[in-house]
Amino acid sequence: MTHPSTAARVVFLGGLGRSGTTLLERLLGELPGVAPLGEVVHLWARGVLDAEPCGCGEPFPDCPFWREVGERAFGGWTGALATRLLDLRRRVDRTRRVLRIRHPDLAAYVLAYRRVYDAAAATAGARVVIDSSKHASLAHCLAAGGVPVHVVHVVRDPRAVAHSWRRTVARPEDGRPMTRWGPARTALHWSAQNLALDLLARRGAQVTRLRYEDLVTDPRTTLTVLAHRLGLPAELPFVTGSTACLGTAHTASGNPMRFTVGPVGLALDESWRSGPHRGLVAALTWPLRSRYGYRGVTA
Repeated sequence: MTHPSTAARVVFLGGLGRSGTTLLERLLGELPGVAPLGEVVHLWARGVLDAEPCGCGEPFPDCPFWREVGERAFGGWTGALATRLLDLRRRVDRTRRVLRIRHPDLAAYVLAYRRVYDAAAATAGARVVIDSSKHASLAHCLAAGGVPVHVVHVVRDPRAVAHSWRRTVARPEDGRPMTRWGPARTALHWSAQNLALDLLARRGAQVTRLRYEDLVTDPRTTLTVLAHRLGLPAELPFVTGSTACLGTAHTASGNPMRFTVGPVGLALDESWRSGPHRGLVAALTWPLRSRYGYRGVTA
């Protein structure tokens, strides 16, 4: 077991997909002493078993960073290890369990993540690792399993999220379209995930909420405040006005933005305001939507 003095500090980015977690991870990953890992929850299937590319462009098994992480954590990545972790995930890591995560295999499941985090920090020479897995259930597992995780709860207007989930987006790994959801399904998942993340504080986890809209409209101020909250150095030479310059990141999984290198414009996408289902989404996500400051029905 890793000694507490050498254990990595873990920042977990939670929220429903298309809420800006990948963007936030890439920005935080530019801070000194921080290693962004992507969506570690998908590492076992997409990285180890399917050999999808790391954010650096190399297939996961060929990426020197992840190869060293695997050696440090488990003596190497194997299909048997990935299969075992996927089986544990199916039995332990479920949204329906967040109120009472008491499973006999919880400790073994959490230990695997702890080993990945510590090995990644050691490999990167970092003090802090970022897991952008998003899933509230995994955050609850980590907290219940004793990992001193700081959760950044990323929220975005559900009408914008639903609009994004309706779009056809090609996966850069193979060109296949990413999953699409209808507005009602997105609204229900948005409410379930955000409510589950709200409950984390009761488990003793540190939770900081951040709105995607604040991040893209005032990135320097928002990142500075968040960095101080996380105990990170607020050094932001990579942010100039509404543009951020991103370097290469070894992110194991995530949306297509994890491959982006170079200048990125930060701006709100307001196309959802002319979408046909914003009224339905607004109705299905009230009052949680209002609690986060997203008022109004269709605008």
